Amino acid sequence: MGAIPMQRETAFRAAGQAAARSAPPSAVRTSLPGNPLAPAAARKFVRAALADRAELGTPAATGLTDRLADDAVLLVSELATNAVVHAGTAVEILCRFDPGVPGESTDAVVIEVSDHHPARAVRNEPRNPQPGTPEYGRGLQLVAMLSEAWGITYRSGTKTVWARLPVDIDADAPAAQDLDTHAGGQEAAQRELSAAEILAPLPRRAPHDTDWINRGALTFLAEASDLLAGQFDENLVAALAGQLLVPRLADWCAVWLDDEAEGAGRALDGRAPGTRLARVWHTSEQRIEELRRLLEKDPPWLTEAAGSGAVSVPWPGEALGAGESAGAALAYRLVAGGRQLGTLVIGRAGLVRFPDEATGLVEDFSRRVALAICAARRYQRQATISKVLQRGLLPGALAEIPGVESGIVYEPREQGGPGGDFYDVFPAGQGRWCFALGDVQGKGPEAAVVIGLVRPWLRLLAREGYHVAEVLDRLNQLLLDDATEAADAAAAVLAVAGGQGDPLDGPTSRFLSLLYGELVPYEGGVRCTVACAGHPLPLLLGADGVVRPAATPQMLLGVVDDETYISETFDLKADDTLLCVTDGVTERRSGRHLFDDGDGLAKALAGCAGLDAGLVAERIRRLVHEYSTQPPDDDLALLVLKAK
Repeated sequence: MGAIPMQRETAFRAAGQAAARSAPPSAVRTSLPGNPLAPAAARKFVRAALADRAELGTPAATGLTDRLADDAVLLVSELATNAVVHAGTAVEILCRFDPGVPGESTDAVVIEVSDHHPARAVRNEPRNPQPGTPEYGRGLQLVAMLSEAWGITYRSGTKTVWARLPVDIDADAPAAQDLDTHAGGQEAAQRELSAAEILAPLPRRAPHDTDWINRGALTFLAEASDLLAGQFDENLVAALAGQLLVPRLADWCAVWLDDEAEGAGRALDGRAPGTRLARVWHTSEQRIEELRRLLEKDPPWLTEAAGSGAVSVPWPGEALGAGESAGAALAYRLVAGGRQLGTLVIGRAGLVRFPDEATGLVEDFSRRVALAICAARRYQRQATISKVLQRGLLPGALAEIPGVESGIVYEPREQGGPGGDFYDVFPAGQGRWCFALGDVQGKGPEAAVVIGLVRPWLRLLAREGYHVAEVLDRLNQLLLDDATEAADAAAAVLAVAGGQGDPLDGPTSRFLSLLYGELVPYEGGVRCTVACAGHPLPLLLGADGVVRPAATPQMLLGVVDDETYISETFDLKADDTLLCVTDGVTERRSGRHLFDDGDGLAKALAGCAGLDAGLVAERIRRLVHEYSTQPPDDDLALLVLKAK
């Protein structure tokens, strides 16, 4: 499901007025692409539509109370937030007044959110859904609680989630004259929060509704934990915290993050040595920047004695204007693992104080935010280590070989992390160039250490003048020597330090499949000598369009002590193409079938006749990705060499 981006408020109000003048049942509809500001835009859209309908002055309009408006806004905000966090596809939102049938049903406000790309892959969702996950997904339990009836309608190419909120025509409350503002003064200070009543553990409702309301609070916390735990960026965690709290429990929210590089210490006044305002969220986008400026000047000061509970802080009336000149604001320390990570502040206009139910709920929520920030920081530290390792494992650029075009694709399974695959193309002196494509039988830091040893060895042996088969003989022995023990020990240290737990026992991380070759350009072609040790065989596409294997399979490196390797030599003539891949290509799986079943890779290469090396590499990459709807489950690397 997708969402609506931010548009000018006048556009929504104009749409609402146009619908209000039409004959009942009237409807206001908009269809726009996804955008991070969608929840706020959706709230404005619904408030404008209901406000314009209320201005008609009909008997039914008297039922469009502030309470109904709050419920409708909360409902559409839930749907839009869920859409932004998940798919981010284009949607259509409709708000209409539905007159009931006399004697059978009451008048109602109906909200519809239609997704025109229901089959699009979910964004930032690498795992398959767990068995038993409800068809309607997460985020809709609250919709069920707010509405009289709701459901999902499927049409060709469209999925619509709709909810019906009954209008109480006999309501004592006056018609909503201005649904975009909160009443001030003593009357507003006494009003109850509909969101707090729905979500709080002990809200002020009838006793028989307690179970219903408790489920709302538990659902909110469970869904918040689910959404926050899936984020690996602390700034996105802060942004989601604001969207989850506003307007459910607050009119505005701000999140400060402490700079962990400054250390855990804090000044005597409670201010962190390095604190930045990461996110400010308000029901009215026009007030966000002014609120941000004021809050940046005066961050909340919370001492160690504050713990994780709520602390009252000054109301920023200067930034919110006369309409919200008074209200209640609370600050919560974000603490996880004994370290303060930041501060969460919420505010609600027109209240003397937040209800105890709401403060307790937000305190529970703040703990989840702190845990999510802590997890995101651990992930970022590990990602930084991985990037540093990755830069040292791969060449900065491919060496240019006279008379040869080259193309490379390298996609580790863990984006940004060290993979088990590696490649290299380098000059070996005396008119020779060498290339290598390998795959360590292991993952993560263990594989990274082996690759970090193998690549320098390959270059050293090649530049010492050893022939292709001799390089593999010596590399095999090196992998079986004491140097491997050092590599295993270093890998164990890296694995534990990186938070990945104890490394796996056994010597498999030293096993290496390798395709290694030497190129010697000459007038009219390139002489190529290759050896393949436990690796997918290279394929040669001739200028005549025929594809054939270009090497003989041999034993993995690092397995047998007395193995002797052989090499094969052939000529690359003009327009001949040599394709080298790792098993992430040949063993790409779709159900029970592999990409290379029935010579699938050879057929794909045959279809690349006439393309340059870079286009061949890109086409094979695309075909491998398109072979299955699931993301690749292994590292993917391929090297293309084409004689000019």
